[in-house]
Amino acid sequence: MDKGNCSSLTEFFFLGITNNPEMKVTLFTITLVIYLINLLANLGMIILIRMDFQLNTPMYFFLSHLSFCDLCYSTAIGPKMLVDLFAKNKSIPIIGCALQFLIFCTFVDSECLLLAVMAFDRYKAISNPLLYTVNMSNRVCSLLMAGVYLLGTADALIHTTLTFSLCFCGSNEINHFFCDVPPLLLLSCSDTQVNELVIFTIFGFIELSTITGVLVSYCYIILSVLKIRSAEGRFRAFSTCTSHLTAVAIFQGTMLFMYFRPSSSYSLDQDKITSLFYTLVIPMLNPLIYSLRNKDVKGALEKLKN
Repeated sequence: MDKGNCSSLTEFFFLGITNNPEMKVTLFTITLVIYLINLLANLGMIILIRMDFQLNTPMYFFLSHLSFCDLCYSTAIGPKMLVDLFAKNKSIPIIGCALQFLIFCTFVDSECLLLAVMAFDRYKAISNPLLYTVNMSNRVCSLLMAGVYLLGTADALIHTTLTFSLCFCGSNEINHFFCDVPPLLLLSCSDTQVNELVIFTIFGFIELSTITGVLVSYCYIILSVLKIRSAEGRFRAFSTCTSHLTAVAIFQGTMLFMYFRPSSSYSLDQDKITSLFYTLVIPMLNPLIYSLRNKDVKGALEKLKN
């Protein structure tokens, strides 16, 4: 569509999750509790890893960045959503909408890539534990994290630029509680085929690469574990991976469900619940998954208490 026919929108309005007053109170209470746990758990994990010398290993270095990613993208969404539940004016400036999406997309992409890096880290730790700290030196870990954030930011900039270059000449009401690509594409009166193609190719490449990386790493991990003679040693080696596998399954499963469908098949009312799950619940679950069955984290917490 000719850009001259586009209206000059300055803001969007969120329709939110529900208009039911009773549901709003319940939803606000549950969401506030989830967000506060998310905030405390992820901040606590980052501080604990930085303070405890025994957690100064590559595994916990990556885990602190996982908590940082969770904290950033959930905070880009959570506080605004909580305020809008009872606000009469649920508007957001178009620049604010673009910024919210940019932050969200950057750290979601970064977490996606980081989970693959963490699988590679587990392979290095199990396959050759004596050379683990040499192979995964501070320099290597820092370079891997720089690559993760660079790719995440590049992908987010591409999607943000393409999405907010579209024409929005009709309604400015977003049937969602935050600025995400699918509801914005439905509002646009431009041809969105290029945007959908970019989502399927770039984000598809990231998803395929990370899932492949995780699967290949775990194939090598299984081969390494099978070489361990004692059953106890095999169990101990593989038990270090259960938290990571759980986090990967929950995160990747939700991402694939949300974004790898044509726009015509989206049911936004249903997808709001799914979005709520991966924007707030998953960031809350990750630090709990990694701490509840982790002796090192439990030990560090005990030392902090004493």
